[in-house]
Amino acid sequence: MQTKGRILPATAEAIAEAAALLKAGGLVAFPTETVYGLGADATSEAAVARIFAAKRRPAFNPLISHLPDRAAAQGLAAFDSRARALAAAFWPGALTLVLPRTTDCAIARLTSAGLESVALRVPAHPVAQALLRAVGRPVAAPSANPSGRLSPTRAEHVAAALGGEIDLILDGGACEVGLESTVVGLIGPAALLRAGGVTRESIERVVGPLLVPAEGEAAPVSPGRLLSHYAPNLPLRLDATSVRPDEALLAFGPAIAGGAMTRNLSAGGNLVEAAANLFQMLRELDRPGLAGIAVMPVPEHGLGAAINDRLRRAAAPRGEGR
Repeated sequence: MQTKGRILPATAEAIAEAAALLKAGGLVAFPTETVYGLGADATSEAAVARIFAAKRRPAFNPLISHLPDRAAAQGLAAFDSRARALAAAFWPGALTLVLPRTTDCAIARLTSAGLESVALRVPAHPVAQALLRAVGRPVAAPSANPSGRLSPTRAEHVAAALGGEIDLILDGGACEVGLESTVVGLIGPAALLRAGGVTRESIERVVGPLLVPAEGEAAPVSPGRLLSHYAPNLPLRLDATSVRPDEALLAFGPAIAGGAMTRNLSAGGNLVEAAANLFQMLRELDRPGLAGIAVMPVPEHGLGAAINDRLRRAAAPRGEGR
């Protein structure tokens, strides 16, 4: 086998090679509109186990399985009227649905962390679509980073963090959304399990008010529910109104003065731009020799809710299970 961690432009030939690797039990990183995913055959317990090993991910943290369209997803889970409405409104796109498994669901139990549910998404990215159609089976794909660390939005991020663990990295350029998918649970009342690339407001226009479960449960029912997650090496100080000389500054809107270095999520206060820049700019500010990263306030509406969710998790105390 050739050297691991190869980055190939996402040509038709590279996608065909990636599909063959996945069908053979390999690991392939690929772009979606949200972040880069670390893909494995979701129907193979052994292949899924490679994801957990590569990411050093707690085995109780479920994985999202990706499909090319709703038809491919319908045999894997029970779609009620709410699920059908959300799929019609937001698939393909940055929405994951947590649904009851069907009795003959082919997705490996390890993918679901032993739960009687599955997390399903139909991504919109053309490279992801082409890969999923070539594989012809569900692909489990959490973000392609060590568990708890910054999510990758470029192929080089994947190579730097996990290159030695991955058989192939498909390079589709920078991710457009830059935040993980929104996760909605439909096991009982509709619940917002993770804020993300589709806003809560737009989802509630389809299915009504969403419950928001308490944070940090010991055995998450959804990806991205651990309190300490998406973290750089430096500590984060949120809602900063000043910055010390030994800190980096992550700004939003007009930047405050000072600090060792500054990156601005969006000088014009655009939340879409800020979401796309979040993980890349945190990486750029995460430099040795600094005391931490001061983060200016981000509005708590629209995509701002997802941005703040990631920032709060990145700033949380760092214990076991990250």
